[in-house]
Order: sequence, then structure tokens, then C-alpha cells
Amino acid sequence: MPEDLPVQDPTPAPDTIPVTPERTLYLGTWSTRFWAWLIDIVLVILFLNIIRGIFEPFWTLPFLWDISHWEFFERWFEMFLIFIYWTSMEGFRGQSIGKMVMNLRVVNRDGSRISYTTAAIESLSKAFLPGPFIIVFLLDCLIGWLAMPGTKLRVFNRISNTLVIKTDYREPAGVVYVKEKE
Repeated sequence: MPEDLPVQDPTPAPDTIPVTPERTLYLGTWSTRFWAWLIDIVLVILFLNIIRGIFEPFWTLPFLWDISHWEFFERWFEMFLIFIYWTSMEGFRGQSIGKMVMNLRVVNRDGSRISYTTAAIESLSKAFLPGPFIIVFLLDCLIGWLAMPGTKLRVFNRISNTLVIKTDYREPAGVVYVKEKE
């Protein structure tokens, strides 16, 4: 056997090993996420108007967009309610009502369900909507969109280690639905 021939290693290089994904997650688009957010904002404003109507005899709350009449406590009260909405909905199901309508869900990076703590971190920037605090949410989205192109992540998605994915509401395997004529 000639000694000048190189010995070949039978194991392939690490970068050539084919990886088969256990599960495929389809990331939600920015436009779909925007519409889900807009649906949620409309619902939150309607809810805040109900709260405003209940408290009106005792306490006058300015409207969300009426920044000139806001006081410190009112601003933080409404931001707290917005924060509770997103944290509780996304912590419980991974979906706010807007995400349910648009077939989106917030999950951990491995596709598993998020906890309430993770939902709270992910929802922080969305809670800062009244007044000048909306800049926090806008920066969160813009930095994610421009600085992390292709990832479809906001900064607070990156911090909370979450993704927004498309959901698929197909019939379960092995189940057939029979629809009778009416």
C-alpha cells in the first residue's frame, strides 16, 4: 500500500449532514400581524369605553387618543389594562382575539406553548400605546423589520424568544364531518 495516498475519513463533515425538521413552523407575515394588532386595538378601545362608562359617575377617564387631558394615573391605568389583555390572552392560548381572527399564534422558538411570563415580556411594547409611549412599539417593530430582515421578529419577540406563526385549522386526521342539508 503506497504511503503517499491520503487517508479518507468515512464520516461526513458536520455541514453536510442532512437535517430533517421535526416540525415546520410558518412565520406570520408583517401585514397579517398588523391586521391582528389593529383588531386587538379596536377591541381594547371598545373595552376601555365600557370601563369609562362604568366609572364615569365617579371618575372621568379621557379617551385613549385625547392626550392633552391625560393625567399620570389615567395613562398608566389604561396601559396596565392593555398589558393585562395581551399577557392574559397570549399566556392562556398563545393568541389574542386579533390573532385568532387572523390565524396566528405566539409560540416559543421550538413551537411549544408560551408561559404567562414569556407572554408578559413579549407584550411589554404593545402596552405602551397611549400618547408618546407608542414610540416604544413603533421602534420595536421598525428595528425588528429593518435590523433583522427575514426573521419576522420584533425586538420583544427576540428578547422573549418567541415567534408569531400561522395556524392551520384543518380537520383532525381520521375525522370526517357530515353536513346535512337544511
